[in-house]
Amino acid sequence: MAAAFSSDGEAALRRELRPAAAAPRGDIEGFYEMGRAAAFVRERGFRKVALQFPDELLADAATVAALMEAATGAEMYVLGDTTYGSCCVDEVAAEHAGAEAVLHYGPACLSPCRKLPALHIFGKQPLDVARCAEAFRELYPERQSRVVVLSDVVYAHAMGELEQQLCPEYPNIVFSRLVCGDPPDPDPDPALPGEEHRFGRQFLVEAPGGLQDYAMFYVGAEGLALTSFMLTWNRCPFSSFDPTTSCGRRETLNVNRALMRRLYLVERARDARVVGILVGTLGVAGYLTLLQHLRELLRRAGKRSYTLAVGKPNPAKLANFLEVDIFVLVACAQNSLLDSSDFYRPIVTPYELELACNPAREWTGNYLTDFRDLLPGACAHMELPPVVPAGEAVPDVSLITGELRSTHLNDPLPSQLPPSTALACRDQTWALAEISPAASFLQSRSWQGLEQQLGQAPVSKAVQGRRGIAIAYEDEGCEQ
Repeated sequence: MAAAFSSDGEAALRRELRPAAAAPRGDIEGFYEMGRAAAFVRERGFRKVALQFPDELLADAATVAALMEAATGAEMYVLGDTTYGSCCVDEVAAEHAGAEAVLHYGPACLSPCRKLPALHIFGKQPLDVARCAEAFRELYPERQSRVVVLSDVVYAHAMGELEQQLCPEYPNIVFSRLVCGDPPDPDPDPALPGEEHRFGRQFLVEAPGGLQDYAMFYVGAEGLALTSFMLTWNRCPFSSFDPTTSCGRRETLNVNRALMRRLYLVERARDARVVGILVGTLGVAGYLTLLQHLRELLRRAGKRSYTLAVGKPNPAKLANFLEVDIFVLVACAQNSLLDSSDFYRPIVTPYELELACNPAREWTGNYLTDFRDLLPGACAHMELPPVVPAGEAVPDVSLITGELRSTHLNDPLPSQLPPSTALACRDQTWALAEISPAASFLQSRSWQGLEQQLGQAPVSKAVQGRRGIAIAYEDEGCEQ
């Protein structure tokens, strides 16, 4: 799962791009909902629009852009690559192109964005509704079963037909609805008791015991979305139907084992002294507030924090920061659950870091993957408790190293480190805090990237480059 933000690198090198005319879908205009997209551009008067495609749909980008320009008269700009995950609206790349709006195609996490107007066009992937209904009946033979039906966004267009087939037989079935517009506030007052609004999906449960009395039926392939649903609603039994294989099954993923793995990472975060905050999104609303919240949380917990913007994270990039004990990834709900088994240092979510550093937050069995739930004013936000004097703090034993560690919050550490000392006064009780030389070295490191020098470099004519691999180019024999 190290390539959560993009497709596998080797697959991208070996993939052969088909011309757009040879796309397997005969109805390009219907698949990409040209009428709805053109109306969105014309009604709002946009003159330059960015088109964002995932890797698997890039073959149709030129055709879609040409049809959209002919239908709207606006200039269409195809984004060649995304800054982070392709499921998020890439406002950064769109602003670089001077776009006034974004048309986002393909699978989406439905995370809200604030800078640019965006329209989601999922692409109507085919679904055998009759076979899906049959699989549902096989999984839930009891007609009074309480089931919530979720789906991948690319199959949302067929949920109405599936609802018509199942609702007459199952009176307690609930279908979720996609919410693609401007979301409510992070802590909305529910309009109705039992209303759930997560991951861009909204549904109402009416059982006396709430959502715990329901099972979950997911229409879509196995992936990050399903994993996020299962961790968040871990008290509900899950089953799924994969449209590509036309098979239904009860999900056998041991959620408890997955939660145990995540709780182990929480313990690693408690032991960490230097934490790297990875910026995994620049478009999801509230990410700047979360960055400030995490920095304050780490300062109060006596840990050093460094904010790192490295684009799409991979093991090679993060291996450059061996001084960091653990990373916390600020990303959308789908991309935040990054499997760090291939990395040199673990990667946790903001919720897991809160469990490690905020004494007021305790593990209740509920798991949060959307960082907006942690922000001030949100439903799951918890204020930091008052500072406890060092002499009154209750010591804690690390379950990994067996060493004693303090669980109380400290006064914020001074921002400036003494230039030539190894120990410094941490608070008014004259407790000493060790200043890590590695952390001090990391604080002095910076890299600005390559300078573009626009207009300064001379323009040269393109020439034929070398062919072959680096160990033996084809023209090396001739030169010798």
